[in-house]
Amino acid sequence: MGKVIPGFYNPTSGPLLAGGNLIVGGWVMDNQSTDEPSGVVRAFDAVTGKLAWAWDVGRPGQPNPPPAGEFYTRGTPNTWATPSYDPDLNMVFLPTGNGTPDLFGGNRSPETDRVSSSVVALNATTGAEVWTFQLVHHDVWDLDMPSKPVLYDMPDGKGGRAPAVIQAGKNGEIYVLDRRTGKPLTAVEERPVPTKGVPGERLSPTQPYSVGMPSMRDPVLSEARMWGITPIDQLNCRIQFKELHYEGDYTPPQLVWYLQNPSWYGTTNWGGQSIDKRHDIMIVNDMRVAMKGKLLSREDQIRRARETGKTKPGVGGVVPLENTPYGGERGMVQSFLGVPCTTPPFGTIGAIDMRTQKMLWHRSIGTPEQFGPLGIKTHLPVELGMPSLGGTVPTASGLIFFSATSDYYLRALDVMTGEVVWKSPLPVGGSSTPLIFVSPKDGRQYVVVTAGGARSAPDYGDYIIAYALPE
Repeated sequence: MGKVIPGFYNPTSGPLLAGGNLIVGGWVMDNQSTDEPSGVVRAFDAVTGKLAWAWDVGRPGQPNPPPAGEFYTRGTPNTWATPSYDPDLNMVFLPTGNGTPDLFGGNRSPETDRVSSSVVALNATTGAEVWTFQLVHHDVWDLDMPSKPVLYDMPDGKGGRAPAVIQAGKNGEIYVLDRRTGKPLTAVEERPVPTKGVPGERLSPTQPYSVGMPSMRDPVLSEARMWGITPIDQLNCRIQFKELHYEGDYTPPQLVWYLQNPSWYGTTNWGGQSIDKRHDIMIVNDMRVAMKGKLLSREDQIRRARETGKTKPGVGGVVPLENTPYGGERGMVQSFLGVPCTTPPFGTIGAIDMRTQKMLWHRSIGTPEQFGPLGIKTHLPVELGMPSLGGTVPTASGLIFFSATSDYYLRALDVMTGEVVWKSPLPVGGSSTPLIFVSPKDGRQYVVVTAGGARSAPDYGDYIIAYALPE
């Protein structure tokens, strides 16, 4: 791997068993440098532990470790979410990230641009690339793939089924691809987007919109859509909006504060989507909080880091983007009370009928009980809609279990209506996907939740909690 500064490379998802190989990826710290660790994906023999192959986009056709004194290609797209495996096709599907740093791509190689923010299919035995489908071209918005691609045999409208792989992106789009070829099974359209970026950048003139599927995102924002819990902070949010550079979707990074929506937290994020195969219904949860960013001259980046007291590497606030002409700074678009400026809901959950590709239901999910202005908990049990990190789990009985909201609950929803039919309080936020299984010992069904604390929530813990159906 070459030089790895502690904290710059972490495995954020467990290994995937694909046939006889264990597939391993990792997370690379955002926005630090062009010379960060490689995003190489490696396969190890599950019995012997020997390296089977390595997918290094800068060394095509070279699956073995680099020779002595050489390293995997630095700064390439990584795979921090879990891949998927189709044993019939013997193919592994990688959800890739973008090249480093995220906010400026003027230095990126053609090899990096080709596979960043994509679904990449590999032969599980050899690591040979089969196909690539890119969801965001030349990604300078940190809209990397945040979740596992879902394998699903989709109704083809002719009485049969087509083998699909479905990827939900941070951009709020849901892409349905033929997992044999990577060709879209539902319509995808290249649309023009803004291209006036900073000197040295090269932006794609179009981006792929998945027009054949519902989008999980807010429409293009406007001053009228800025919100506040009082008239004063609503006015504050509207003033902020007018001062931010904003051209709608894919607004390019600027040397002034610019608005990004969907943000780099995404709409969909970790956990991704799930499918009730009995009813052919896909469940998708999202979050809807706009962010702002700004590229800085090197002198301004050093000055801002000193002013904000940032002395250690981290993904928030001021970031260095070393070996490029710029540094950067990122933050929330929120009122002086600490409340997001966009109109609620800040998080939703929805069901898509995969036979028709239409939204079956769509609702707010999550309460502000543990949140409020100036960090004061409101204790309001109102389903305002809160950000969520983690996925849903459907069961054959028609329930969806969900524990990823910012508030502290495990919920069960009716898959056909979205109604919350049961919920149980957690000691802290879940931010995780529940595990559901039937015990081979007693035949009872269990739901297990890990609760470590929700992002931005004040409480943390290390709980594992199991629920069971009555005997």
